[in-house]
Amino acid sequence: MRQLLQEQPSLNGPVVDHPHVRELEMIDGILRANPDIPALVLQDLTRNGSAGKGREGMTADQVLRAAILKQRRMWSYDELSFHLADSWTFRNFCGLSPLETSPGRSTLQRNIKSITEGTWQAINRKIAHYARDLGVEDGKKIRIDATPVETNVHPPSDSSLLWDSVRVLARLTTRAHEQFGTKRFPSRRRRAKRRAVDVLNAKNKRKRTKAYRDLLNVTTETVGYARQTLAELEACGDIMARLLAAEIDHYIPLVECVVDQTKRRMLHGEAVPAEDKIFSIFEDHTDIIIKDNRDIYYGHKLTVTGGRSGLILDWVVEDGNPADSTRAVGMLERQKEIYGRVPRQAALDGGYASKPNLQKAKEMGVQDVSFSKKRGLDVLDMVKSHWVYRRLRNFRAGIESWISFLKRCFGLERVNWRGNEGFARYVGASIVAANLLTLARHLMT
Repeated sequence: MRQLLQEQPSLNGPVVDHPHVRELEMIDGILRANPDIPALVLQDLTRNGSAGKGREGMTADQVLRAAILKQRRMWSYDELSFHLADSWTFRNFCGLSPLETSPGRSTLQRNIKSITEGTWQAINRKIAHYARDLGVEDGKKIRIDATPVETNVHPPSDSSLLWDSVRVLARLTTRAHEQFGTKRFPSRRRRAKRRAVDVLNAKNKRKRTKAYRDLLNVTTETVGYARQTLAELEACGDIMARLLAAEIDHYIPLVECVVDQTKRRMLHGEAVPAEDKIFSIFEDHTDIIIKDNRDIYYGHKLTVTGGRSGLILDWVVEDGNPADSTRAVGMLERQKEIYGRVPRQAALDGGYASKPNLQKAKEMGVQDVSFSKKRGLDVLDMVKSHWVYRRLRNFRAGIESWISFLKRCFGLERVNWRGNEGFARYVGASIVAANLLTLARHLMT
């Protein structure tokens, strides 16, 4: 039946009985039991000296909880902003009062991305210590493995990189002309795109090389235009012109590197080492990772240490693609930093196996060291018995499921935050969110 007036709604949100809500309640309890964690975030938020100035923004605790919620649900900032405005449950978790305005997309992005990788590492160690105090994880039995995590780039080919270079520099020089009256140069974007398509469709090496030569000429010509525009912008006193000049100056050496590696490979038949190449002018920190001489990834290698509880105790975003055998001792030493001692048992993938690694681990005090592939090592040199070796080998295989859990449920398949620092911060946010959920589920059982 229709009513004239509707009852005034309560300012308190409804209580929802759902497993996801109970998980959030447990995570809330973990964060409340560790009040020094938001203090770590506050240091990042006030690093630029803006504390006490301007309007009141999000608190450190709200920023941390919003970051955890975003990674847990794999939302964009737009989606996160909507759900914080729409959902009582998520507002309560993030500490937003009923009358408080929900933060917008740009506010959430600016604050969440301010949390550094070092802070995420420090937060994770506090969670590990809290789990130890609760008897959930003591760090005495660990497993170590590595996995590739991709950056947000398209599969790089020389022709696509040259096409990217031309269109970006042409766009910037056109903007400089329109906004600051610099000299107008012809745009070679259409011609560059046609040559890039010609490279893809070339039926033989001669036609492909001819298309590459023209594409290289177009790119070199565009770099020359960009350098002239850069000189004009630097002579301009306008601060916005200087910012545009800095952007052009950032791209020019990257484009020149693309031109150089393409000439070496296509025109001179040289095998260019991976360390001399870039795989994206937008994410120039991207590394190439070849797994098992079969799968190729463009991103970074992530080495993780897991415990028997499923918690990720430690992680390192590697520089380049170091061999696993060079990282075993370093990861064990990091466990000593976290717990004040080395683990009693360590299970590692076969790629970490080597006699020096085994000897060093034993000298550090690790009693049982199991490599999933023996690679010439005797089982009784690694562990006490064949039964212990089988148990540790099976235990190590479990970390594959936790890596899959991170990629499927927390977005670590592909990182879409920009820059090398953004990549590391995204990884840290995902792992901390996963650990909070894992610990919450332990406490719920």
